[in-house]
Amino acid sequence: MAVSGSSTATLTTVGKMSILELRKHGDPEHMVIGTLAGSATLGLMIPPLLTLIVYGVTINESISKLFIAGILPGLTLTLLFMTYVAVWSFVRPNEVPPPESPTSFAQKIAESRFLIPVLLLVALVIGSMYLGWATATEAASFGVAGSLILALGQGSLSREAFFQSLLGALRTSCMIALIMAGAAFLSLSMGFTGLPRALAEWIASLGLSPTVLIVSLMLFYIVIGCFLDGISSVVLTMAVVEPMIRTAGIDVIWFGILIVVVIEMAQITPPIGFNLFVLQGMTGHEMSYLSKVALPMFAMMVAMVFILIAFPKLATYLPDNMRSRPSG
Repeated sequence: MAVSGSSTATLTTVGKMSILELRKHGDPEHMVIGTLAGSATLGLMIPPLLTLIVYGVTINESISKLFIAGILPGLTLTLLFMTYVAVWSFVRPNEVPPPESPTSFAQKIAESRFLIPVLLLVALVIGSMYLGWATATEAASFGVAGSLILALGQGSLSREAFFQSLLGALRTSCMIALIMAGAAFLSLSMGFTGLPRALAEWIASLGLSPTVLIVSLMLFYIVIGCFLDGISSVVLTMAVVEPMIRTAGIDVIWFGILIVVVIEMAQITPPIGFNLFVLQGMTGHEMSYLSKVALPMFAMMVAMVFILIAFPKLATYLPDNMRSRPSG
C-alpha cells in the first residue's frame, strides 16, 4: 500500500491475489469482500500519497510533515480494522474456517524474501525525511534509486518495464502540474471574489467551537466525497476551507490527515465509491451487497475521525518532533 500510494491500485493488486485464496480457504464472502474494501483505503493513508501532496501544495505546507503525520493514524486505523476482524471471529466462531497446517518461521521468511526489501525501502524513504537527512524530493530520489536496484536484483528490470515506468511517472507529474495550475487559478479567482474571506468571517460570527466546525466540515466532505474523488474534493474546496480552519486555530497538518480519513470513507460510499466499482468488476456482486459488507469498515473510519478529534497528537506528534535538516 505504501508503495502504490493509491487505494484503487492497492485493491486491484491485493484483490487479485487474495480473493480466490480466501474463498478456497473457506472464509465467509462478506468478510472477504468487506475487509478488502476497507483495508485497501489504507493506500490513501500510508505515505506516499497523492492527496496529501495536492493538499500540501494547495495550502503551502511541508509535504514531509504531512507524510510523517499520516504514519500513526494509518497504523491506528489498521489496528481498528484488525480489532474488528478479531472481535467478529470471537463472536461468530462457527463461521471461522479451520486453521491451516502451521508454517515454520523459516518458511515464512523464505516466502517473504521479496517483500522485506520493499519494506526496508519504505523505511529508508520515510526515515530519511523524519531524521532530517533529506527533503521530500530527495527522499523520492532515494525511492526511485532503491526501486531500480530492487527490480534489477529480482530480474524484472527490462528496457520495456523501465520505459513504461518513465511514462507512468511523466503522466503522474503532468497530472499533478495541471491540478496545481487549476488550484492556483481557482484560489486566485476566489481571492478576487472575496468569498473565502466573507465565508470565514461568517463562520467566525457564528461563534462555532473548533470541534463543531470540524464535525460540520467532516459531514460536508463525506457528502461531496460521494460525488467527487479525493483530489477534486481538496482542490475545489480548499480555497474556501483553508481560511476557515486557520481562523478557528485548527492545525493544518492535523486537518490534512482528517481530510484523508474522510476521503477514505468516500472510497467505499455509494454512488461514486471507486473501491466498490473495482470490487464489482472483480467479484460480480451487486453494488447494494458491496455497500452493505463494507459498512463495518466505514464505521471503523468514523471511529478513527473521533479518535483524531480526541487525540490530535496522534497526527501532530511525529511532525512536531521531526529533525530539521542541518544547514550547509
